[in-house]
Amino acid sequence: MENTVQSFLPLWACLASLVAVPAIVLLRREPSLREFVTFVAGIAKFALVLAMLPVILEGKVIVATLVDGIGGINVPIAFRVDALGMLFALVASSLWILTSLYAIGYMRGLHEHSQTRFFAFFALSLCATLGVAFAGNLLTLYLFYEMLSLSTWPLVTHHQDKEARTGGRTYLSYLLGTSIAFAIPAILFTYTRSGGHLDFGPEAILAHSDLGYWPALVLLLGFAFGFSKAGLMPFHSWLPGAMVAPTPVSALLHAVAVVKVGVFCVIRVVTGVFGVDLLGRLGVNLVLCWIAAFTVVTSSLIALTQDNLKRRLAFSTIGQLSYIVLGVSLLSEHAVMGSILHIAMHAVGKITLFFCAGAIFVACGKKYVTELDGLGRRMPVTFAAFAIGAMSVTGLPPTGGMLSKLYLVWGAAEAHQIALLCVFLVSTILNGAYFFPVIYRAFFKPLPEPASASGIAEAPLACVLPLALTAAGSVLLFFFPGLLHDLAGIMANGGVANP
Repeated sequence: MENTVQSFLPLWACLASLVAVPAIVLLRREPSLREFVTFVAGIAKFALVLAMLPVILEGKVIVATLVDGIGGINVPIAFRVDALGMLFALVASSLWILTSLYAIGYMRGLHEHSQTRFFAFFALSLCATLGVAFAGNLLTLYLFYEMLSLSTWPLVTHHQDKEARTGGRTYLSYLLGTSIAFAIPAILFTYTRSGGHLDFGPEAILAHSDLGYWPALVLLLGFAFGFSKAGLMPFHSWLPGAMVAPTPVSALLHAVAVVKVGVFCVIRVVTGVFGVDLLGRLGVNLVLCWIAAFTVVTSSLIALTQDNLKRRLAFSTIGQLSYIVLGVSLLSEHAVMGSILHIAMHAVGKITLFFCAGAIFVACGKKYVTELDGLGRRMPVTFAAFAIGAMSVTGLPPTGGMLSKLYLVWGAAEAHQIALLCVFLVSTILNGAYFFPVIYRAFFKPLPEPASASGIAEAPLACVLPLALTAAGSVLLFFFPGLLHDLAGIMANGGVANP
């Protein structure tokens, strides 16, 4: 019997950023007040998430029903906060505060237009993100998933030029197209096969189903490709295309919120819809494993060829997302723990890298790797942070990324999948191959023309402080991973807290 606690704290946490939207719009002529509201909403959201943490660490689950059913469908709109949702919510809500600070330095530094619209949709996106994290069933998860797609589209198309419009069309076409074509049929099939039951709980929705191999495989791939925010190939092109967005959007929404919502949904499907036992018995998980493995290696090879720094980071993200999908698909306890931990470890490392890319652009207008020669001596804090972020994403000590990758490798060995273990190791080598030339150029190559570099210095403090904090966070998570480790352990143990 699941130990539940009734509370509307998940609703208030979601609404904290939603209620800020009207205030942000009304204060459009007062930028300082508008941004103050953004910070107040971010701090309130993070505080409300923290308020639920002690209950989750006790192995309990927080539940709240908002609507009993809609349109004759006997499925409620409901929240259910467990260890997985709590970990994701902590990451997203905490990093929103730092990204808001970074966005002020970036948007003001470049004198960007429509800043009120930017901050308003940013807040709306965080509401949708926490809605996914706290979703109590597949219907609630799907509604907030689509809300996130629609609320981030104006952010992707912020510049409103031809490139932005093209990127925005690709973004919506992939995300809405795949969810309608694959995710909705998969949810409907699950609804009918389970007898009208879509609720997440201590047992998976289809745990006692008599699904055969092929129906289970089609259903699993329908969910995996339908939630295309996970970036699995061949439904990945939206992510590099979305890099036309301002860097704060790329940093939070495409290193944390949007992409992590995709892999979060895949983890929910594996653990909450099918269950480890059913997938292991049928063996369909291995198909998803190899799709993820192909994506890991291919995206890493493509990243090697990218001169545009943000596109290199985008293809790196595709590979790192597939680490998470591959880990949970292995079904072993340590691989599942590694996947859940990697949501947080990759988020902190990758947001640092995007922050650095934006700071470089604000300071000197450079956005290509081949333009970065010698800039490390002019922007030492930014490039030192970039080095730490790269180490974390690559999986090197002393950064948190090493811990999650260690669990993933351990889990592959535990599952007796040596070939997939080698995929993790080969990909780690490729990670270093596309990240460390950037660091080498910045610190060890001379400035090509000293005169052209005159006046280049660190970006404004509002840009540099967040990237320094997230870089420090990557190191601290190596030495103090306890909270994240506990949450991942509760989830991997079937929701039972360790004594």
